[in-house]
This record gives sequence, structure tokens and C-alpha cells, in this order.
Amino acid sequence: MIRIFDTHAHYDDNAFADDRTKLLTGFPAQNICAVTNIGTNLETSRMTARLTEQYDYVYGTVGVYPTEVDVFETTDTMEQLKLLVKEHKRVVAIGEIGLDYHYDNPNKPLQQKWFAAQMELARELNVPVSVHSRDAAQDTLQVMRTVKANEIGGVVHCYSYSKETARDFLDMNFYFGIGGVVTYKNAKKLVEAVRYIPMSNIVLETDSPYLSPIRGLRNTSLNLPLVAEKIAEIKSISVQDVYDITWENAHKLYRISEK
Repeated sequence: MIRIFDTHAHYDDNAFADDRTKLLTGFPAQNICAVTNIGTNLETSRMTARLTEQYDYVYGTVGVYPTEVDVFETTDTMEQLKLLVKEHKRVVAIGEIGLDYHYDNPNKPLQQKWFAAQMELARELNVPVSVHSRDAAQDTLQVMRTVKANEIGGVVHCYSYSKETARDFLDMNFYFGIGGVVTYKNAKKLVEAVRYIPMSNIVLETDSPYLSPIRGLRNTSLNLPLVAEKIAEIKSISVQDVYDITWENAHKLYRISEK
């Protein structure tokens, strides 16, 4: 039996405006049996919560992306996120949160402040976190160590760092989201990291509509077999094993029972 769990997607995105319902409705027949839609601000978090009510195989996270955290300085966004978790049973994590130093704004201290605050919100609500980290490995680890993220749990989304850095995240018993990038010809560092990371800590993700294994095309959960095949090749196991193990891991990550 093939059961695929896409642990990180953005079906609230305008890229799916024309066929969102058709696509999501058709997933179970294509072995996409569970999807976690990821919030990046209050608006997308609210839409994510609505999607979890419309489809019983869609879960959700709510949170504010690092480049948008200045919203916390002037609004009650934190309280609104808390309510979304409390009021929607399939909202299962806080995310996508973290640090992104690819751009200059917001400044690094502000990003770090609200990354830590959102992790503390996850602790309060007893849910895991979905972490975004770009060009910020050491600061990400430092903030996570400071708030004792090992006690909170979660996943490093779209893992892109080295196997040496992976060891530090493994010390916190975090999961690693692996998606289409692992299939790219220039992904040697990621392939090395995936070879090192135990299968017990790997989950499948797409980041739909982004990072498609087929470059230049909109990404969807239907592309995950390409990712699973690459992981199977790297780990020298069967594709079925990849499906089975990542299915189980995803449920452990998001603390949901298997159906």
C-alpha cells in the first residue's frame, strides 16, 4: 500500500486559485493521503485553518514567516495564532517560523526575538514547530538551544545545510523535511546530508508550489514519488520503505494518530 504524507505545502497560494479544489479532492486517489498546509502570516494561517475543516486529510500549521515578523510589533497576531490552534483540531503545529538572512529586513535581532517567541507559543500549546532557516544555520541553532527546542520538537523544513549541521539538529531530535531539491544535479551537499540523516528523522515535503523536482513547473504533492525515489536511491532501500517510514515519521512529528 502506498500512502504519502506531504508535510509542508502551501495550497493557500494564488498559484492554486484556479484548481485548488480539484487538486485537493483528487489527492487520495493518487496516494496522497495526508497533507500539512503551512501558514506564513495571519491571512494564510486563517486560510490554512479553513482548509483543515474542508478536507479530513489536510492538517495545518499557523505562524509568521521570518521576513514578516515586524507585524508582531504592532498587532495582536500572537493571540490570533493561539486561537487558531485552540479552535481547529487539525491545526497541529506552529510554523513556518525561523530565520531568513537572505534579505536584510527585518533585522536579525527582530527575527530572532519572534522566532523564539513563536517557539515559546508552541511550548505553551504543546505542539511542534516547522522551522525555516536560510543562510542562518548557526543563529537558528543558537536560538533553538536557548529556548530548549529539544523539549518542543518539530521539523527543519526544506533542509539545505551540511551533514555536520544536521548532527546539531539531530541532537535536538528534530525531523528533516526533504523535497524536490534533493533531485537536482547540483544538490551534492544535500545528498550527503540525506545519506547521513537516519530514515527515522526524514519526512517528505514539497513546499508546493515551489521547488519542483521538474524545474520551472508548479510543484504539487503529486511530484513526491520523484523525491521518494531519490531518497530510496541515496539510502539503498526500497521506495516502499521510504513511503512507509516517512508516513510513520510524519504522524510522530505532528503527533497525530494514523488512520
